[in-house]
Amino acid sequence: MQVLLKVVRQTSDSAPQIQTYSLDVEPGNTILDCLNRIKWEQDGTLAFRKNCRNTICGSCSMRINGRSALACKENVGSEVARLQTIATTIANGSSNHLNETPTITIAPMGNMPVIKDLVVDMTSFWDHLQAVDPFVSTAARQIPEREFLQSPEERDRLNQVGNCILCGACYSECNAREVNPDFVGPHALAKAYRTIADSRDSQTEERLEQYSKGTKGVWGCTRCYFCNSVCPMGVAPMDQIGKIKQEILDRQNDQTSRPVRHRKVLIDLVKQGGWIDERKFGLKVVANSFRDWQGLVSLAPLGLRMIARGKFPLSFEASEGTEEVRSLIETIQRLETEPQ
Repeated sequence: MQVLLKVVRQTSDSAPQIQTYSLDVEPGNTILDCLNRIKWEQDGTLAFRKNCRNTICGSCSMRINGRSALACKENVGSEVARLQTIATTIANGSSNHLNETPTITIAPMGNMPVIKDLVVDMTSFWDHLQAVDPFVSTAARQIPEREFLQSPEERDRLNQVGNCILCGACYSECNAREVNPDFVGPHALAKAYRTIADSRDSQTEERLEQYSKGTKGVWGCTRCYFCNSVCPMGVAPMDQIGKIKQEILDRQNDQTSRPVRHRKVLIDLVKQGGWIDERKFGLKVVANSFRDWQGLVSLAPLGLRMIARGKFPLSFEASEGTEEVRSLIETIQRLETEPQ
């Protein structure tokens, strides 16, 4: 089959340009196979990373038709089929586009500066991983009379996050990283949960305190779930971030920090009324129930604008089914506290 590969090319000091290559390929050929053929047969100047060719090393991450993926894992046939499904949906079932030559667009990963073509500078990626100290503490190993054995159940808790190959796909798609350069990223926090879940680690409390600080850690996550959708190994970084948040919430009260207060107040208000009374939410979270005067003052401009435009709610009416909502929340909270 004939395909067109549009490759976004640039160097660190130039604007990106799209270069198109035509290839005769088999549906089972991977995107990496196509890039190799371009480099070997058409253009030796094309730059990209690769190594194992078998979804192990994570080197060949790039954006394929707008989503970060491994070039060695995605093949032409499945990618073309995906694009045709999308195009058919957009065209309300029309199949006119099926006669066109399939086009696959390849671009470098996001949230990292481009060095050349599809090669990006991953310095921030590695720096943020290092910042969470993703290594099991050896402080508790000063007990020579026994080994640090784990039960099968304890070891199973590490399997999912242990599958991470540090390809950078989640980091590339992270919305929080795009707007907040201090956020360590989903890859780092997924690795961080591995240490939290490891029964051999002796620094759980210190780690949770570190991961809860400001928007560098778990509270900087916007919960967009893009990291989960692109992870080639099923690590589900967003799920691991949620587990760290729960560990923090189980240990801290609403006076610890605004992010913790935000989560606890939200749940309490939903239990009370089925949905959020936004008047109470601002006063309880931002103003900390009138304890934080700076927070209270910061609410004044917004409150005045709402009043001026007639959008400030004067009353609150509980939603239908509030009792059912409260029952569900309390059941989940009870199940979470019961021993497994």
